Amino acid sequence: MIVPMGKEHITRLVELENCCFSQPWNEQNLSEELDNHTAHFIVAEKNDDIAGYMGIFTVCESCYVSNIAVFPQYRRQGIASLLIDNACRIALENGAESISLEVRPSNVSAIALYTKKGFEEVGLRKNFYRNPTEDGLILTKTLE
Repeated sequence: MIVPMGKEHITRLVELENCCFSQPWNEQNLSEELDNHTAHFIVAEKNDDIAGYMGIFTVCESCYVSNIAVFPQYRRQGIASLLIDNACRIALENGAESISLEVRPSNVSAIALYTKKGFEEVGLRKNFYRNPTEDGLILTKTLE
């Protein structure tokens, strides 16, 4: 089930951030997005647990993916795909014509998923990531 992020999700999402990212968002970072009118954060729930989540920002005709993460025990079950589909729907409903994100070139499985979902490589941000330092591939999908 996909639901909007609420205060009740924050503690578990901080655990997910710490599990997945070298520069994780903290409780304050996530909580601030609850009142941000350009932010749309969604949570995938499975078996009374949080399986994953995704955050997007829509401004004018553009949408930017800030976060997407799935707990290791819930990977390869279609959860990230479901989150992406819902985020694209939300972006369209908010007037976005495209959705963009950055991904580490070494994250081959994520790139494969994004490509399957219609994202295309449109650029590169040099030294975008830290711990370890790595470029960020810019991927964009035109929304229909």
